[in-house]
Amino acid sequence: MSPEGFPLPSKSSARLAALTVAAVCSAASTIVLTAPAHADSVRIHDIQGSTRISPFAGKQVTDVTGIVTGIRTYGSSRGFWIQDPAPDADPATSEGVFVFTSSAPKGVAVGDSVTVSGTVSEYVPGGTASGNQSLTEITKPTTTVVSSGNQLPAATTIDARSVPAAYTPSGDTTANGSINALPLKPSAYALDHYEALEGMTVRVSDTRVVGATDPYTELWVTVKPHENRNRHGGTVYGSYDAQNTGRLQIQSLGSTADFPKANVGDTLTGTTAGPLDYNQFGGYTLVASELGTLEQAGLKRETTSKQRSSELAVATYNVENLDPSDDTFAEHASAIVNNLKSPDIVSLEEIQDDNGAKNDGTVAADQTMAELIDAIVAAGGPRYDWRSIDPADNTDGGEPGGNIRQAFLFNPERVSFTDRAGGDATTATGVTKIRGKAHLTLSPGRIAPADEAWKNSRKPLAGEFVFRGRTVFVIANHFNSKGGDQGLTSQYQPPVRSSETQRHRQATLVNAFVKDILDTEKNADVIALGDINDFEFSRTAKLLEGRGELWSAIKSLPRSERYSYVYQGNSQVLDQILVSPSIRRDCDFAYDSVHVNAEFNDQISDHDPQVLRFRP
Repeated sequence: MSPEGFPLPSKSSARLAALTVAAVCSAASTIVLTAPAHADSVRIHDIQGSTRISPFAGKQVTDVTGIVTGIRTYGSSRGFWIQDPAPDADPATSEGVFVFTSSAPKGVAVGDSVTVSGTVSEYVPGGTASGNQSLTEITKPTTTVVSSGNQLPAATTIDARSVPAAYTPSGDTTANGSINALPLKPSAYALDHYEALEGMTVRVSDTRVVGATDPYTELWVTVKPHENRNRHGGTVYGSYDAQNTGRLQIQSLGSTADFPKANVGDTLTGTTAGPLDYNQFGGYTLVASELGTLEQAGLKRETTSKQRSSELAVATYNVENLDPSDDTFAEHASAIVNNLKSPDIVSLEEIQDDNGAKNDGTVAADQTMAELIDAIVAAGGPRYDWRSIDPADNTDGGEPGGNIRQAFLFNPERVSFTDRAGGDATTATGVTKIRGKAHLTLSPGRIAPADEAWKNSRKPLAGEFVFRGRTVFVIANHFNSKGGDQGLTSQYQPPVRSSETQRHRQATLVNAFVKDILDTEKNADVIALGDINDFEFSRTAKLLEGRGELWSAIKSLPRSERYSYVYQGNSQVLDQILVSPSIRRDCDFAYDSVHVNAEFNDQISDHDPQVLRFRP
């Protein structure tokens, strides 16, 4: 459609043209004045343009016309959205824009016909270092209310047919990988499709939840119900080229108390509608003025099978910064006893010291471990024993003062631990041969703790166990996090994953240690497990696997079942159990990703535990 001009004010409004009421606040002023807009004023689609960066960025604009479609009075980005009810014919140019007022907007209401004068700005949520795309805004605005009670522009439907399957072009190499300079092709690329709707009112209908409601009152849905679906209703992230274009974040303009507490697989029935924003933590976000009704799918927490007497059960479980001040010990204990069926060995990640995040030099975690063990007994489980090594204060990353570390739980009625003294925060364990068999020089011990690969990161904990007369080497890991990586919706495509560099070095070191064991004893049973903080298809996993020294056993599951974590609506693998050839050879093992946390809004950890059962 061609521009048709802005609707004239009503007669009653015209009679009040001489009446002006001004309200001035810190960074914006609102003037209620009934007068027609200037005929030659810049339109919203001119400001948005056909690329991600406005052609008017940094410039003053005058009398931009629009209908107020939403008002945000909370958070650091207060303001309101306006949309032109007379769109142009170009699908690449958005008809909506956010007006940033700094403080809560005054003098405007949804349905007001307004003109806005101010400065066009490109705001990058999270800052330029985040790599996020920018959000086109009008800042330092002066707003004139022309009339009130106007019909809102019709919402644009986002559905499986409208969102392209391709995520994005590869980027403009002349702009250092940034897609900002590329003309939008909303019918070809999903990111372009969403960008062309930035600031406009959009709607989705009967959408399935693929990311549970979090403490920040946001959730994720998919408009593509068949896209890489798993049996719980989530969307599986199985490769760097399958970003799952149907995912969309949902927030609310209303009261957080009214926001639905949804699990993966639930449905928001009916219509969810509101302006399309761009959020620091997830990119394109539907900020809902109208929320669908939650229809629960009845998701249940999973339970694994109990190991047979001849099977060794080994698990990994990230308990998310557990310390004595937490109220989750009973729930973690129940998960270990009832859902994991009391594994013989449990590698715990994110065990904090005895006073948690209090930064006073405390590094011991005896109280943390004792409280967990007692809770397990109270839940009907065995009285586990444990081994760990205290880190040097504030050297292993994580929450400052928390001193997270890995720890082994083991059931002494089923398995014994071989203690070899001398392991501490800075002394490396090694491999030696005794009577033709491989042994650790220190048990428990840390792998190459002085290496730069472990700077401000958790050092691997190696231990030597004996089950039914056979030695099993277990290496507990918590690799460098993905913090600092650019998001999938970054302006740089493909996004820069800077955190991989350190994980690659860590994976190489752990693989080299496993190779030392296997070079010493070819058929040794070795397990490397933990929060690898990377995908089963990643280069990190490939370096950890090496040339067959290890194999990630989660790959024994169907692709649709490979996940331990849900991030931005993508069900993905972060936690892994890798096994040596002697364990994999006869396929005489069972692997289970036990989904008890990641898909639930009332999770006690953001990770799902993993269990391996095998006959040594």
